[in-house]
Amino acid sequence: MSDPTPPTSAPTAAHASAVAPASAAANAPAAAHPVDDRVARPARRQVLGSIGRSVAALAVTGATGITPSLAAGAASAGSHAAEAFELGDAVVLERKRLDELAASFYPVFNEHGFLPAYEPQRHAARFDVVLRRISTSMTVPETGRRVRISGLLAVPRGVKGALPLVSWQHGTILSFDQVPSGLLRLGEPGYQLRDNVDSIETLFNLHRLAGQGYAVIAADYLGKGPYRGSDVEAYLVKDASARCSADMLYAGIAALKSLGLHSSALFLNGWSQGALNTQWLSLELQQRGLRVDAVAAQSPFNNLPDSLRYFSGALAFASPKGHPYPPLPVWATPCLIIALGSYGYYYKLPHLMQAAVRPEHLELARTYWRDYTLPPAMLKRVPAPDQLLIDGFFERYTHDVNSEFLRHAASNSTTFAMHRAPSAFYYGLADEALNPELVKMMLASTGAVTHGVAVPGASHRGTFLASLYGHGSALSGAADVPSWFGSFSRA
Repeated sequence: MSDPTPPTSAPTAAHASAVAPASAAANAPAAAHPVDDRVARPARRQVLGSIGRSVAALAVTGATGITPSLAAGAASAGSHAAEAFELGDAVVLERKRLDELAASFYPVFNEHGFLPAYEPQRHAARFDVVLRRISTSMTVPETGRRVRISGLLAVPRGVKGALPLVSWQHGTILSFDQVPSGLLRLGEPGYQLRDNVDSIETLFNLHRLAGQGYAVIAADYLGKGPYRGSDVEAYLVKDASARCSADMLYAGIAALKSLGLHSSALFLNGWSQGALNTQWLSLELQQRGLRVDAVAAQSPFNNLPDSLRYFSGALAFASPKGHPYPPLPVWATPCLIIALGSYGYYYKLPHLMQAAVRPEHLELARTYWRDYTLPPAMLKRVPAPDQLLIDGFFERYTHDVNSEFLRHAASNSTTFAMHRAPSAFYYGLADEALNPELVKMMLASTGAVTHGVAVPGASHRGTFLASLYGHGSALSGAADVPSWFGSFSRA
């Protein structure tokens, strides 16, 4: 739910494959999973194209390849033994280039210009950043399958010994390769970073965190990146998502040790779907006994049944002070389809898609779920979010699997979870995907260590951008994420 490319009668831009280390690509199995007539995915995929967010081509300079660093090992972190890991080739993203890229994409996320222009003196990176793909294995709790997963490890160049560490959880992507580790393409001569093809949200985290002296670890998620054939995406699936981020974090901690580094403090950060994954990760680490110093989450989805009702038009709120609230995003439709497909697979509800989707849209939903693409004829028939599900889906009994879907969604919610780590939840007052009313119960119930940060005038993307670059009235007087984390850093 991170403002992915909307499904309209718009284009079907080809999606570039992520660049994986040779060892990783060789070990990535290709598998199909029979969920609602799902078929094997082709080796190369397309993603629905971008609407109204074209960005001028950017020449990538200052991203220099350095000697490959391959490491494998096991280590202990807290009470959990980390899996064997692999580190791929390293790419250095020089701070000048990092500043240029962040400044170039800042206006794309600064929707409606609600924030001041990018400020070089305030926001400039202090360090070059070294990027590596990290790979490890995990056991999926819901299925018991062993699968490979990938992620990004980013460290400030030249730092020795102890440094603060951030686990970053990215938002929804309606593709398979727009993942954090895909930023290693910056090491390819002439590669042009593009919105809705590359993980720009991860770029901003590198700029504001890794470029300021933090190590950053970011999982690509199950079903994404170079190991996308190993399993199905676990969209809004709690245990699989939490385990993926946690196991990637532990592998990253072990990888830092192999590089002569160790964490002085641990922070979690996530946006949209990643905000929910961050809450799950925080609770998972609480259970494992690993100390988390502070948590930040932007557009923090928490009550899944109510969020799904809102996405489907079955839940509405009065517009604040008589001003019209932004309409639901058109990309809510594919998000609903992916949620149904993911729950059908991981919770063994094979007929969920058929039971939940209106008959006239069932073929379209099944087609999109198979490969996140639609043929041109179907693109013209994508329903609005409030037209996808059958009548009464949220109001009355419609089918056993529909009821079970809603029970799982409720069980996966974090609205009433008790957090131990200090947590800042940033929510936009004009967020088209998450009405602020959907955040307030969580703020009231999750304990004294949590607080909300209202972002006036912020859209879904704007909320995320403000959390990293905003200050003063833009954040209702609260601290941005780098300052929030900085107040907890331990020597």
